[in-house]
Amino acid sequence: MIQVLRGVHVLVVGLATSGIAAAQALILEGARVRVSEEGSDPEGAATLRALGVEVLTGGHAPEHLDGIELVVTSPGVPERAPILVWALERGIVVWSELELGSRLTRAAYVAITGTNGKSTTAEMIASMMRADGLDAIACGNIGYPLTVAARETHDALAVEASSFQLRFVDAFSPNVSVLLNVAADHLDWHGTMDGYVDAKARIFEQQRGHDVHVANRGDERAAEISRRATCRLVWFGLDEPSQGGVGYIGEELVSRLEGDVALGTPSLGDDGFREDAAAAAAAALAFGLSPKGVAEGLRRMRPLAHRGETVARPGDIPFIDNSKATNVHATVATLRGRERVVLIAGGMAKGVDLSPLGALGPQLAGVVAIGEAAPQISALFEGVVPLRMAASIEDAVHRAYDLAPPDGTVVLAPACASWDMFTDYAERGDRFAAAARRLEQETPARG
Repeated sequence: MIQVLRGVHVLVVGLATSGIAAAQALILEGARVRVSEEGSDPEGAATLRALGVEVLTGGHAPEHLDGIELVVTSPGVPERAPILVWALERGIVVWSELELGSRLTRAAYVAITGTNGKSTTAEMIASMMRADGLDAIACGNIGYPLTVAARETHDALAVEASSFQLRFVDAFSPNVSVLLNVAADHLDWHGTMDGYVDAKARIFEQQRGHDVHVANRGDERAAEISRRATCRLVWFGLDEPSQGGVGYIGEELVSRLEGDVALGTPSLGDDGFREDAAAAAAAALAFGLSPKGVAEGLRRMRPLAHRGETVARPGDIPFIDNSKATNVHATVATLRGRERVVLIAGGMAKGVDLSPLGALGPQLAGVVAIGEAAPQISALFEGVVPLRMAASIEDAVHRAYDLAPPDGTVVLAPACASWDMFTDYAERGDRFAAAARRLEQETPARG
């Protein structure tokens, strides 16, 4: 097993944010670093070359692995990518950037995974840590690489871990791990649902002894996976907690880990946000934070962008941006309890079956389908609710407004990835919000 990186020949696969961070961290550890990048020179390549990194662009090749002892892969590189298959066939160890960061950090950390809610929960836990007096940040898949945070002087970290990153971990062992929920997603990357589930389960694979795994008693599939953990289990949910768990009594978040302790009322009534709050509180308390710090951190927390914000009200119709709802599970959760909704959905389906969306029909006043998956979306709702196809997100905003009843709501919850039409979900949400605000300026209130 590789214990010391000095002098080790390492290939970093992929030069996105995490790949660049991994290469820089490896150089600082004294490794001899080569980078293999599918595209042309990205921003940051010149900086790496100046540090002595050998940067190979224009496509992966078998010879890029010559002399290599360790591969560190970026999360955007599928596990079945030829460069990784070649490495494994040669017996070369493959780590994710997350694994590398976990080996470099001296800070205690909580790790969070799940199909939905990871970023919100990570930010909540970091907020609770700071409220309890710790120097703490959220990092990992949230956009701030763990390999960067690991070299800083934080007391504690809240690490968002994607299934892509967890697929190639080895010694990754958080003090507290969290599995929020599990639903079909990223099957194009993992190949099968079993592959996706197994990657998620690796979050607790190395936990032992006094470590804690936080599990969702309200998600049957996630609960079944969590029961594989060999460390202590703490359960969370939206219902009243049993002894040793966290949940809700009415609107109040309550811990029963050590007696009954009230932790406040989350700022939003959205079930997804409330469930994330219960998970964050359970993890923070298991980590050793005080109830006072947990309650204060929760009080300070607000939803992240593109996760349910009302961005405009043209004609008094609320337009809600949940562009981060990139899978069916997230879209269904977004619409739970809502009625008379015009849904904007579509994009890249990532190999996932979209048919469960059809059950939303009774809640909907209409559907606007966009992107590559528009034909699939349309087939689900044709003859069930009014249906429109849109060529752009701006067109979708106008068509959704035309379909909306006076007491209705327009919700962008695409159930799909954004890459067919946008750089990422943030661009999709930003353009949706901008179009809705322009429409608001042009449209009088409905009378």
